[in-house]
Amino acid sequence: MPSVPTAAQRGEPILRNILVSPEYEGTRLDVFLATHEVNVSRSAFERLIKSGHVTVNGEIARPALKLKSGDVVSYEVPPPEPSTVAPQDIPLDIVYEDEHLVVVNKPKGMVTHPAPGVREGTLVNALLAHCKGLSCVGGAERPGIVHRLDKETSGLIVVAKNDAAHWSLQKQIQQRTAVRKYLALVWGEPKFEELVVDAPIGRHPTDRTKMAVLESPRYRSRMAVTNFKVLERFGSFALVEARLQTGRTHQVRVHCAYIHHPVVGDSVYSSKRRLVKGPKEFVSTVNQLIADLKGQALHAYFLSFEHPQTGRRLEFTAPMPEEMQRLLDYLRSNLPVRADQSQ
Repeated sequence: MPSVPTAAQRGEPILRNILVSPEYEGTRLDVFLATHEVNVSRSAFERLIKSGHVTVNGEIARPALKLKSGDVVSYEVPPPEPSTVAPQDIPLDIVYEDEHLVVVNKPKGMVTHPAPGVREGTLVNALLAHCKGLSCVGGAERPGIVHRLDKETSGLIVVAKNDAAHWSLQKQIQQRTAVRKYLALVWGEPKFEELVVDAPIGRHPTDRTKMAVLESPRYRSRMAVTNFKVLERFGSFALVEARLQTGRTHQVRVHCAYIHHPVVGDSVYSSKRRLVKGPKEFVSTVNQLIADLKGQALHAYFLSFEHPQTGRRLEFTAPMPEEMQRLLDYLRSNLPVRADQSQ
């Protein structure tokens, strides 16, 4: 029996009604909506509210309205535009796939979805050629994309094939029941074994290509929380696990820089040139292995969530890229013995 097309597939707006829970008491309407509809920006919601397409308890509201527990917020999600992204036959490292979703191990150097100046060679281009259909929730440029990875970050990403799967996965990320863990090789010798970094992230005030920790109320930012755990120490370096509690742009890289342990190979958030310490041959080899990374030593190695259809818990791991593994193997085997370790 043929499946019934969704409202999004029919090009119709989707009506949503959300009951405001106590935790959002006093939250601005535009902030509340941007929190619950992560694929629609706050500015887009401001326009939607001002055009009269959002109501609170049946009455047209303004963006700055402070919500109360028990309020009912109603709005229409505009129908997605037809995708203009061209399918491309690009090889994919498929970790898992069924009729609802696909989990991919994204290689370093691949952009997740098209953006200004990047129309080809993205993960979305490859997925459109591989899959019969992707969810419409993300819009014309980001079909199926539930979460993203930076271009130079490798690792696991889950993509939704239909809207129901997309909403389920998105909700799990918002409610922090989905688990996303990264491996990062960072500079320095952390003074902690485990650390929770709770520092809001927003667009950098002067460099709009970067993100930054913005704790001043003068700047717009969003809550960002990362759990760090030191796995191995290599003198001037450390291998850490970063577990995301939230999913802000460049979150792991920004938080690593914030605690003064930037990710190795990250030219954007490492504020100064870092020097490798040790014998001449060791320093030369490590510097060459860092150059071979061609980007940051950051890998999304673990992903876990409940299947949108069956509810079964799924867990996936992906080995780190060869160039990152080579650097780690060399550090493990050739780390110079310091004077205070030889006593």
